[in-house]
Parts: sequence; C-alpha cells; structure tokens
Amino acid sequence: MEKKRAFYKTLMCVWLLVPTPSFADTSSLADKISATRIACSGISNELTDLKKMAGINTAVTAVGTVAGGVAFGTGLAKVGIDAEAEQVEAELQAEIDKLNQLAAAQTHIDAVPYFDPTPNDTTAASTSGSKSEIDKKQEELDQLTQKSKTLGNIRTGTLVGATVVDTAGAIIAANNKVDEDLQTRIDKCKASVEELQKTIMPAKMDGEDVSKAQQIVNACREYSYIDMSPINKRAKGAMVSSIVGATTGLAGTVTSAMANTDATRNDNSESGKQKEKNLNTASNVLAGTTTIASGVATVFNATQIGAIKRIAKVADECEGVLNQ
Repeated sequence: MEKKRAFYKTLMCVWLLVPTPSFADTSSLADKISATRIACSGISNELTDLKKMAGINTAVTAVGTVAGGVAFGTGLAKVGIDAEAEQVEAELQAEIDKLNQLAAAQTHIDAVPYFDPTPNDTTAASTSGSKSEIDKKQEELDQLTQKSKTLGNIRTGTLVGATVVDTAGAIIAANNKVDEDLQTRIDKCKASVEELQKTIMPAKMDGEDVSKAQQIVNACREYSYIDMSPINKRAKGAMVSSIVGATTGLAGTVTSAMANTDATRNDNSESGKQKEKNLNTASNVLAGTTTIASGVATVFNATQIGAIKRIAKVADECEGVLNQ
C-alpha cells in the first residue's frame, strides 16, 4: 500500500513539472486583431462618399423644386394676365362695334338730302373719339399679349430646367446606395469582430493583455446593431420621386410650349381659345406636380444623409480604434 502511495506522489510531481499548453496562442490574438483591421478598414471612406453624393443630390433636387415652383408661379401669373387681356380684348371689340355703328350712321346721314349738318359734325367727333379709344385699347392688348408670351416662355424654360435636374437626381439616387460590395465588406467586418471576441477570453485566461482587443470589439461590434436598409430605402424614394418630377416636367414643357405658339395664341375661335386655356391649365398642373415631386425627392435625399451619418459614425469609431 505504501509503495502505491509513493508511486502516485511521484506521478503527481512529474505531472506538475510538465508545462501545460496555454488556452490561446500568443500569436492568435494578434492575428485576429490584424484580420479585423484588414476587414474593417476603408468602410468609412465609402460611407463618406455616399454622404457626399446624397448632399449633392439634395442640392440638385432642391434646384428642381425651385425651378418647378417658378414655373408654377409664372403659370399662375400668366393666367391673370390672360384674363386681363381677354377683358381688354372684349372692350376693344366693343369699341370697334361702336365705331362701325357710327360709320353706318354717318353713311345714312350722307345719303339723306338737305339734312342738317350739325349732327353730322357730332357724329364725326364721336367717330374720332372711338378711333382714339380703339388705338388705346389695342396698345394695351398688345402689351398684355407680349407679357403673357414672355411669362409662357419663362414657364417653359423653367420646366426644362426642372426636367434636367430631376433626371440628374434620379440617376444619382439610383447609384447612391449600399451596393453588394459595401454590404459584403461590412458583413466580413462583423464576422471578423465576432472571431476576435471569441479569442479574448482564452487569451485573458492565459494572462495576455486583451485591452486593445476589447476596445476594438466594443467599437466595431456596433455594426451588428445598425440597420442599413434606410439608406437604400431613401435612395429608392428619391429616385422614384425624381423620375416623377422629370416625367411631369417633360410633359409640362411640351404642353407649355404648345400653349405659347403663335398658332395657338392667334386662333381666336371659341374652340381655339378653349384649347389655349386647357393647355395652360395642364401646364400649370404639371408644373405643380413637378414641384411637389422634386420637393419629396429633396426630403428623401436629406434624410438619407442622416441615415448614412449614423452608420458612418460607427465606421469612424471602429477604424479610429483599429488605427490607434
């Protein structure tokens, strides 16, 4: 029995003298930190580019909103001028009718023999007054017509501008999103951080300094808690709104140009006048729609900046710790 006890004591002493393997290789923790640095670096720069383009697109669609608003406001002003011109035109026609009646009366007087010439002089004075009033009304109508045409040209021009910038906005928004490459990089970063976290406890039990690794994990694991989808949702919203703005802007441009042609404006038949009114109304409605669509796109772009900033903050903090 004593021999057995001596044997076990000797075996225990030998076991204690044999070096035991560590819970983690010294190089393992450093390798994981290096791998995390490689996986997570550069994401901040890509997000900065997205934020920059979202800012540019916000400015672009804001210009479209202003251009559409100018077109809409100009169109409404044109409606007022056209109504005033229509009133003056009616007054002019009344003066012309009056002059024709006076001319007819003068002809009748001249045809009557031995007629007292005194009324004839009065009629001649009235005729002269009517001609003067006609000239005045004609001049006023010409001025209003020219003003209306100028406003029509401004509306058409600003609608062209809104169409161009909304088209540019749609193209920018379509490309300013988290693409597959960036998403893959973020996923790799998240996976690398998880691997690093698994290495911390064994390394700590082995007596290694894990403070650096813990700092990296604390900063970079925030990627696991952020939602990337708002960036692409805002981009899609901005793209769709810009497309609507560009489409209605183009239709409004064509309609406005048609309403302002000489052929349309000079058609004084009832159907011609109604056609001009309908074209002007359609142009104004389309200008208003373009303004609203551009404004909505601007809001989407502005809120996309906020969504990108939240994720960029994580990227900046993560890469800041990695590069210390």
